[in-house]
Amino acid sequence: MKTGIIGLPQVGKSSLFRMLTKAHLSASSNPRDAHVGIAKVPDERLDKLAAMYNPKKLTHASVEYVDLGAIGQEALKESAYLGHLRQVDAICHVVRAFEDDAIPHVGPIDPVRDIKNVEFDLMVSDLGQIEKRMERVEKDLKKMKSPDLEKEFELLKKAKAHLETERPLRELEMTPEDKKRFRGFMFLSEKPILYVLNISESSELGKDLENAVAKYGVDKIIAEPAEQGSAGRAGAPVPTQAGKNAGATAICGKVEAELAEMSDADAAEFLSSYGLKESGLSRLVNKTYALLGMISFLTAGEDECRAWTIPVNTRAVNAAGAIHSDLEKHFIRAETIRWDQLLEAGSEANARAKGILRLEGKDYIVQDGDVMHIRHSG
Repeated sequence: MKTGIIGLPQVGKSSLFRMLTKAHLSASSNPRDAHVGIAKVPDERLDKLAAMYNPKKLTHASVEYVDLGAIGQEALKESAYLGHLRQVDAICHVVRAFEDDAIPHVGPIDPVRDIKNVEFDLMVSDLGQIEKRMERVEKDLKKMKSPDLEKEFELLKKAKAHLETERPLRELEMTPEDKKRFRGFMFLSEKPILYVLNISESSELGKDLENAVAKYGVDKIIAEPAEQGSAGRAGAPVPTQAGKNAGATAICGKVEAELAEMSDADAAEFLSSYGLKESGLSRLVNKTYALLGMISFLTAGEDECRAWTIPVNTRAVNAAGAIHSDLEKHFIRAETIRWDQLLEAGSEANARAKGILRLEGKDYIVQDGDVMHIRHSG
């Protein structure tokens, strides 16, 4: 699953990518090149299990980020840029909300204006693609009637009318069949999007980060979450299904750059001085993970403690396949326990003795933070 990082010039987009992925970009690299990197998903649950098991290996879930050049109408006309952007599963739009005379900016700082301008460019790109496809389908229908083409044409008309009201395709109500029909187009405004406000450093950074989304009015352009995922367990990425597949968070790029140079202990003390428990990058990765509709189930033992990435509402038999295809093929049962119950019990043996280690069948819907051991016949 890939998340593309986009933004207008001078918003701190590439710096954020470097800090997220620890990637090293040469100064001579082409600003139009796409750079790919991996960010670890922070998960306190997994860390606590690792402290209990002291495993040989600890493996967190990860998110793949793609750093794309500065966005705009001209960039979206370039086939390479457009191709890279179409290939991502979600978009992380970095928006400038910081004041700095040394970094040029056209007009006053206005995150909502910048968000709407970029969103408009994405919609214009989709509209052009739809109009071209409609012309082609119309010609094909004149040659020969086809129920599939007729359905596609009606859906394209519906999408065109929606875009003409200046609303992105992620807000268009579609049936699962419609979504399947649209999948190959990889429309830009249909992709889930996370707005990331890059704010100024301040003495009350903790409060400023917490209030930034509302302060700049970004809360008004995203829907409230229509449905909460799992309960917010301590240290867990909390999956949400946003009504518009959109979310928002805030970071302070300047502070994050300082944190990136510190040891874990120094970073924790530095965050505490700002009234923060976690870095902005940690919040950003967790929000990206949730926006992609992903959760983690865990495996724990002396060899390895690991978080496995699966979509929300995955059946146990399919979750087993995330570990290895043979486990899915020869699945019998999944020994399952909540991560916090396992910690409280102290070991799987104790949990089994207390009767809190459950045996779940192949149709069990795996929950975020489940610790699972797959029984199989292979």
